[in-house]
Amino acid sequence: MPTDVSIITTYRCQMECKMCDIWKNPTKKHEEIKPEELEILPNFKFVNITGGEPFLRSDLEDIVKVMSGKSDRIVISTSGYHVQKILRLAEKFPKIGIRVSIEGLQEKNDELRGRADGFERGIETLKGLRKMGIKDIGFGITVSNKNSSDMLDLYELSKEMNMEFATAAFHNSYYFHKDDNFITNQDVVINHFEDLINRLLKENNPKSWYRAFFNLGLINYIRNKPRMLPCEAGTANFFIEPYGDVYPCNGLEDKYWKESMGNIRDVKTFEELWFSEQAQKVRGLVHTCPKNCWMVGTAAPVMKKYIQHPTKWVLKNKFKSIIGKPVCIDDIPKYDVGQSPLQGDLRIKEK
Repeated sequence: MPTDVSIITTYRCQMECKMCDIWKNPTKKHEEIKPEELEILPNFKFVNITGGEPFLRSDLEDIVKVMSGKSDRIVISTSGYHVQKILRLAEKFPKIGIRVSIEGLQEKNDELRGRADGFERGIETLKGLRKMGIKDIGFGITVSNKNSSDMLDLYELSKEMNMEFATAAFHNSYYFHKDDNFITNQDVVINHFEDLINRLLKENNPKSWYRAFFNLGLINYIRNKPRMLPCEAGTANFFIEPYGDVYPCNGLEDKYWKESMGNIRDVKTFEELWFSEQAQKVRGLVHTCPKNCWMVGTAAPVMKKYIQHPTKWVLKNKFKSIIGKPVCIDDIPKYDVGQSPLQGDLRIKEK
């Protein structure tokens, strides 16, 4: 059975992000999955509630209530735009996690996210949550051609605010309705990621050291190299989209492949879907998926499963950091754990 789930509650969104066109392709409110339909799901170690903008759901509290009975850890991904709604929900569910998407400092964030007050509201949300005593809070950036230098400023801001800081590199998928998200100024962006990795390794927090490893994977992705660890999406984790379809990940593209494992509205038990022939077929497609994404939703589970590999890298490079030596980003390992050589074949061919 899976341990992690991401529930895409809606494709409606008030932001108008340059790297994501969800807002141009909203779902119909009355057709979105209802809280009671999520009762079919099993228990999890981790639940991510996302969108679109999940705080546009008038019944988000009911969704959280259902999933609170199925997992001890729930994190909501949001733009942070709906400040009072977020604070009211956190007051009712003080163990909730909140991650606010911020794409740079004020000028850059508001340009990329299409709202003049987006940065201000996001920071107001984070400060409000901190004042309430909510512990599991932080923000993250999707790095593109235009904001990699701001990533370092946001990292320092996260340290000042004592909050979690997450990174991603923008990419194409059905989920974002984008096929032109490519990093063209690779050397500049990679240099900024290299700087971030070295800063993370200097911290005293082991969690930051493993985040350094994750960011090394983003450099690897930007360079069009095969993943350091395989993708096993649809095994430990999965996504539910707003109409109830279950997908292994949110990085699928129609031009390569996109196939549902089933729909929770069509089965009486989740096990019926999870162990079906269709679900097995989709896992087979994952094993030979030509894409080579590196996103936290699919990277974190395999980093935990094959923990000895990132740990060896962490120990080696933490020691180098202690003696003042930087990470070598030209020596990125690829670990063979029995994955199909066809996985990531697209990027190998495009190299």
